[in-house]
Amino acid sequence: MDEFRPDAPDRSAPERLLVVAAHPDDIEFCVSGTVMRWISSGTRATYCIVTDGDAGGYDERLPRQAMADLRRAEQVHSAKLSGVHDVRFLGYPDSFVEPSAHLRRDLCRVIRQVRPQRVIIPSPEINWKRVADLHPDHRAVGEAALRAVYPEARNPFAHPQLLKDEGLEPWVVRELWLMTGPTPNQYVDVTPVFDRKVDALRIHTSQTAHFEDLTGLLRDWLTEHARAGGLPAGRLAEAFQVVRVD
Repeated sequence: MDEFRPDAPDRSAPERLLVVAAHPDDIEFCVSGTVMRWISSGTRATYCIVTDGDAGGYDERLPRQAMADLRRAEQVHSAKLSGVHDVRFLGYPDSFVEPSAHLRRDLCRVIRQVRPQRVIIPSPEINWKRVADLHPDHRAVGEAALRAVYPEARNPFAHPQLLKDEGLEPWVVRELWLMTGPTPNQYVDVTPVFDRKVDALRIHTSQTAHFEDLTGLLRDWLTEHARAGGLPAGRLAEAFQVVRVD
């Protein structure tokens, strides 16, 4: 796989996009503005959430057994606000994710079903500049998704039951966009959809209601990205590392 080059194919909206995340709300924190912009240009997007986020939350008064259902509902509602109507949950236990063969098979299944040109995944690398991104589930999902995209989803002999029993033909993903990684090389201006991004994140009430200034937190973070990407003052951006796969 070659790293993104400035002379590589354009960064316009893909026809089909798959976003893989470890927990409900990861997408809204990190990449929903970019997804909104692409959807407005015609992209059909699918979210694949590996866990139900049942270990999340901050309110001890909320019954723990209700958390998974609540977070699923929050994610589906938030996705609709962003224009995404295809949300899939794999149901792995929160905080115990490993890049296992079972998870890679399940991700390969989704890739072959959706057949995306572009996939957004968590970076499998550690970003020591942002300790909040060091949740081990993020890296495990990133590692599993990377291996599912390349080489397994394209290989007819990997997880052969997907082809033999389910009729899912191999699929070649052309580009990976990594979120929360240590070496971003692509910045997407999300200033026009920033308010919608905040609204989508607020829907995850179980995770965000305790923030005193969620808007300010996001604005500061996205301002840093915009500055790193050389955008004009006052702009807001989401950051990615783009990797060519073909």
